[in-house]
Amino acid sequence: MSQASTGATVAKGYWVTFYRSVSDPDALARYTRLAGPAIEAGGGRFLARGNPARSFEAGLAQRTVVIEFDSVARALATYESPDYQSALRHLGGAVERDVRILEGVTR
Repeated sequence: MSQASTGATVAKGYWVTFYRSVSDPDALARYTRLAGPAIEAGGGRFLARGNPARSFEAGLAQRTVVIEFDSVARALATYESPDYQSALRHLGGAVERDVRILEGVTR
């Protein structure tokens, strides 16, 4: 039975990355050229990327990327995909990042 026929709703998945530091901008550029297409091939949609307009409380002014997927499973599969892992190797030690995959809220 499909989700549509049961009325079940699958929560969207969100891949959130915080860039704490970048020591090699060229390596980051190489990664970005390969990672974008790999993420989009996995169904990812870039919702936001860049430095915060403003940070509050204990927030840090660091580059942040938010990507939406149809589910957490799709986000995880994309992260673990050969194409994304190939892109990731271009980063090496060029950046320090915090990558999180979250489940969205269903209503």
